[in-house]
Amino acid sequence: MAAKELHPSITQFKEFVKQNPKLIQEVRAGKATWQELYEDWYLLGEEDSRWNEYSEGVTPGKKETQQEKTGDWISKIVNAVKHMDADQVQGQIHNISQAIGAIQGVLSQFQGGQGSIQKPKREAPHHPFIFRKD
Repeated sequence: MAAKELHPSITQFKEFVKQNPKLIQEVRAGKATWQELYEDWYLLGEEDSRWNEYSEGVTPGKKETQQEKTGDWISKIVNAVKHMDADQVQGQIHNISQAIGAIQGVLSQFQGGQGSIQKPKREAPHHPFIFRKD
């Protein structure tokens, strides 16, 4: 069986975990899941202040860049948008659209059954202009 190559972001996350072994203790204690940590790492980046409690030793130069990036939330959003996978986002939008369509279908069935009892439909005249003879 051939080994499957991991996505580059997963490999980078593994390296990040190796540099911050307290993350492993956090997961083993049941305080967080790998999925939650990966999503936070992916969206916030390695330099976010969330990771300060897990780092072994922070160099002074690195601490300054963390403080600069903490206040710059716009760059975080731009960075998250850059790292989005367009196909994955399109798939999620498609799934949400299908779910909304299903909900609308169910609601229209309930509303359609009640609406026909309360409001009888009027038939439109076959001819828009009715001419009567005197």
